[in-house]
Amino acid sequence: MALARITPDRTLRRARIATSVIFATHGAVTGTFAARVPWIADHAGIGAGGLGVALLMPGAGALLAMPLSGRLVHRFDLRALVRVLMLFWCTALLLPALPTSLVLLCATLIVYGATAGLADVAMNAHAVLVEERYERSVMSGFHGWWSVGGLGGSALATLAVWAGLPAPPHFAIATGTLIVITLVASAWLLPHRPEPELDAPPAFALPSRAVLPIGLIGLCAVFAEGASLDWAAVYIRDLLHHPASTAAATVAIFSVCMAAARFGGDWVVHRIGAVRTVRLSGAIATAGALIVVLAEPVVLVIAGFGLLGVGIAVVVPLVFAAAGRIGDHPGRSIAGVAGIAYGSGLIAPGVIGGIAHLSSLTFSFAVIVGLTLLMGAGAAALRPRTSL
Repeated sequence: MALARITPDRTLRRARIATSVIFATHGAVTGTFAARVPWIADHAGIGAGGLGVALLMPGAGALLAMPLSGRLVHRFDLRALVRVLMLFWCTALLLPALPTSLVLLCATLIVYGATAGLADVAMNAHAVLVEERYERSVMSGFHGWWSVGGLGGSALATLAVWAGLPAPPHFAIATGTLIVITLVASAWLLPHRPEPELDAPPAFALPSRAVLPIGLIGLCAVFAEGASLDWAAVYIRDLLHHPASTAAATVAIFSVCMAAARFGGDWVVHRIGAVRTVRLSGAIATAGALIVVLAEPVVLVIAGFGLLGVGIAVVVPLVFAAAGRIGDHPGRSIAGVAGIAYGSGLIAPGVIGGIAHLSSLTFSFAVIVGLTLLMGAGAAALRPRTSL
């Protein structure tokens, strides 16, 4: 009897470690690609305008593919599905280094984004399964490992650039390494297949009504994240007239604060619950955004971006966890939330830029104040639901 109790615990601990590694691997692919974007643009022979168009394609590909993922999660064993989709995602890293024109680059980035979106939904569905077996919040930590993977991938890519290594061999080395990591880690994932009596979700499923309020909370958080990542450096350099090094440090501080908050997020959720955590997160994020808008000393503005990162860090993991508890098809619900969030991240940089063009960059970040307020105000949507 003692062995019967110990074995599931050990299996679950291994599954948690493996899921963390999968999240870090997913983030590492993203970070590796992001750091080599300048090389990719030069290789394809495109300028800033063409690059802006090309960088819309990964989000578009993810949005197109995600509605299919609910059906995949229902049809296939979850461990095998995560393994296969992560292998596709790692391999897709090879694609952006190949094109020599804008059209080809856009086509490859659509495929790249589609594999990212499918793998994202599958690994979050598995993370929800692990969290259910643990019977306490562990989702935030998984997303923290994604942030660590992204930072690690971008750091190693920076070293590759410093060493003069072109993107194709760099991507090949990274892909091979991440494939091996995926194969090893996926052996510890939990096997899971939905109950056979459940009807399959539609092959191409849009977000349900129950998912929309949860997705809108995710939209607010991802919009604030995307706007901050893409515009924080510009805000520091162009509006406050500080050097590029300070601007880059601001983005790094924002990212590190997000990662650190995610690792502490499960502890907070365990003590005060998901709804209160999102309300607290909304208050912290709103305070940070207000400091960014109102403060003039650069130290305070950087601190504001740090608080903004802390405030939005835990919200997206909690949104995915809440979606996974809705109805009989968690894959469909997670796909719906992910689609809304990806769409938000896709439009955020352009919306901020458009508002800045019509008014000012300060006013653009005032919009984020409103969104973080709405994020906290809508926290009740994360209370458990029982039907779609």
